[in-house]
Amino acid sequence: MNFYIVIPAHNEEAYIARTLKSLIRQSLLPKKIVVVNDNSSDSTASIVDDFTRQFDFVSMVNLKSSDVHLPGSKIIKAFQAGIDQLDTNYDVICKFDADLIFPTNYLERIAFLFNNDQTIGMASGFCYIEKDNEWVLENLTQKDHIRGALKAYKKECFKHIGGLKHSIGWDTVDELLAKYHGWSLHTDKSLRVKHLKPTGSRYNKQSQHLQGEAMYKMRYGFWISFLSALKMAYKRKSLRVLVHTLKGYLISKQQGLPYIVNVAEGEFIRKYRWKHIRKKLF
Repeated sequence: MNFYIVIPAHNEEAYIARTLKSLIRQSLLPKKIVVVNDNSSDSTASIVDDFTRQFDFVSMVNLKSSDVHLPGSKIIKAFQAGIDQLDTNYDVICKFDADLIFPTNYLERIAFLFNNDQTIGMASGFCYIEKDNEWVLENLTQKDHIRGALKAYKKECFKHIGGLKHSIGWDTVDELLAKYHGWSLHTDKSLRVKHLKPTGSRYNKQSQHLQGEAMYKMRYGFWISFLSALKMAYKRKSLRVLVHTLKGYLISKQQGLPYIVNVAEGEFIRKYRWKHIRKKLF
């Protein structure tokens, strides 16, 4: 299978070389890797430039955007800038973060999963972080959720979901829309990816407001949003997470922000969420 990889990168000089080294050492080499240098003020660009001179399947795009590190449209804008440089001769399109080290069989295994089950539209391994000199699972989400750091989409699935949404919540709604269109997801516990910069360390109160905004834009409704926010607060052991997330939801509703799914998709999403909530409760 032909893999195209887009890597948004903002001030990743400490990590990007290790990420690229792990990708050029794959047992199944990607056909193209595009690094989007998103307004970096460090040596990210020069590091990537060294790789572009050595490997003809590695390229770089320079993008000028905000320095603010928030989840949502910034990273998707960078991803889209990379997509715009590519043709459509791929079987799998990947959005990878710039602070990951992939096992050498990662792409080969993902290709096997897609080829072995034609219903799989998205697939990934799991992120591990270093703690007390050991690599442990970065257990932030359910095991069937594909982390935003390492998304891989089969071409047909990527087209069905309409690409990635330029909004907070993009890395949840993509999975829900894939399911809406009949695709399944697969996470492979044998694929352990080293995550060099743990998620959440750079997020703040505003990002929690944006989580609430995402729930509104995905048409969750208040009670699903409340339960989702409560779960997040429990995992992070912070009542503030609940308060700020719900505040973000209510402000978004008051402002009448545009949804990122249509009515039918929203109805599917709510039914799907309630089904899983009932399953866990009962």
